[in-house]
Amino acid sequence: MTVKIGIIGGSGLYDFAEMQEKKWLPRNEGPFGLPSDEILFGKINETEVFFLPRHGRNHVYSPTTVPYKANIDALKRLGCNVLISISAAGSLREDLTPGMFVIVDQFIDRTFAREKTFFDKEVVAHVSMAQPICTSTAKIVMKAAKSLSIKTVLGGTYLAMEGPQFSSYAESQLYRSWGCDVIGMTNMPEAKLAREAEMRYTSVAMVTDFDCWHEAEGNVEVTDIIKVLNENASNAKLLIKAFVENYKKDYSQEIIDGIDNVLDTAIITQNFSEETLKKYGLDAIASRIINEGK
Repeated sequence: MTVKIGIIGGSGLYDFAEMQEKKWLPRNEGPFGLPSDEILFGKINETEVFFLPRHGRNHVYSPTTVPYKANIDALKRLGCNVLISISAAGSLREDLTPGMFVIVDQFIDRTFAREKTFFDKEVVAHVSMAQPICTSTAKIVMKAAKSLSIKTVLGGTYLAMEGPQFSSYAESQLYRSWGCDVIGMTNMPEAKLAREAEMRYTSVAMVTDFDCWHEAEGNVEVTDIIKVLNENASNAKLLIKAFVENYKKDYSQEIIDGIDNVLDTAIITQNFSEETLKKYGLDAIASRIINEGK
């Protein structure tokens, strides 16, 4: 199987100098609208990589207005089957300090103003989110982090809030009582849509602050977040480079976690046609099913 890796970068991560043969691809409108920005194409050790700035290079999309469906669809149409999400997050634990990375493996979705599925017209699907990220890919990310001596934790629960405002003190304490590890605004519905698109999604949260629960720290402010993000941007880029270099040799070619064929057991609609899938723009998202003639 040909591996093409998509990277969605959040605040502070708008370019990727580590790629060779770079060029920005046109921002084409798809069935779900325009993606956040043009997509930067390049290669790392002959592996094709596609980098998409989640908020646009001028940060014009709020967490609520990011065109999540258009972003996933655009990367899927380019052939991406592996997707790494890089995003800022607040820490809900004393030991997760600003500057550390957390490879998220669970989510609690508290967003409420976003479209969360591709399958909402005539074809209905219920994908499992019990294990919402690709655990095999996550282990390769962790291996890359260790090789670079980047302080990284493998595993953690990400609380996705709607935003764009930060948490109240009461909310922050509530999420801590739930056992959440980090809090952010952008991994949902991104992770859900990537699963529907049968993409191997892994999330790397860059800790920038302590939200507002920590009595010894000041309340979170954008200026502080940007400062930490800028300091960690180089580490994030080195991490992705090391990950891509190792992915092909470290990832089993077997179908793991059921991600590569999750739609086989998720679509509940009994009778649907290829024309119906195409009618609602699912020709990329459900391309495997169409190609196999299901």
